[in-house]
Amino acid sequence: MLAIKRLITILVMVFLLLGLLILLSPAVRNSFSNMAGSPESLFFGLFITAIILLGLQLITENLDSTMLRRDITAREGKINELKARLYDQQMEQQRLTERMPGAAPRTGVTTIPEGYVPPSTPTAPSSTPYDSSGQPLA
Repeated sequence: MLAIKRLITILVMVFLLLGLLILLSPAVRNSFSNMAGSPESLFFGLFITAIILLGLQLITENLDSTMLRRDITAREGKINELKARLYDQQMEQQRLTERMPGAAPRTGVTTIPEGYVPPSTPTAPSSTPYDSSGQPLA
């Protein structure tokens, strides 16, 4: 669809430039009038061409707009479906934590229970030198 839309836009631009050239340059206007037979037939041909190009452009713009609206609606539906799944999972998780009274709810924050003693920290290395096998030299 995008290729057709671009093609029609290019055709409209070319037609616009050709129309401006015919209207603004008397020499070009005379030569095109001679090719068409008369100035009236030239302008009538340009008028018919303009109507066709305008109609094609309106049709492609409306089709593109409709397709974009459908795409947006489909994506919004998918987003709502994913939100509903997430909500259902959260409700199921909440029901599971309510059934287990000792289990804490999952909040994503680490809590340290009262009376917790961290494991002893390693002491600073002594100044005793060691050999390559790890045995003290002294």
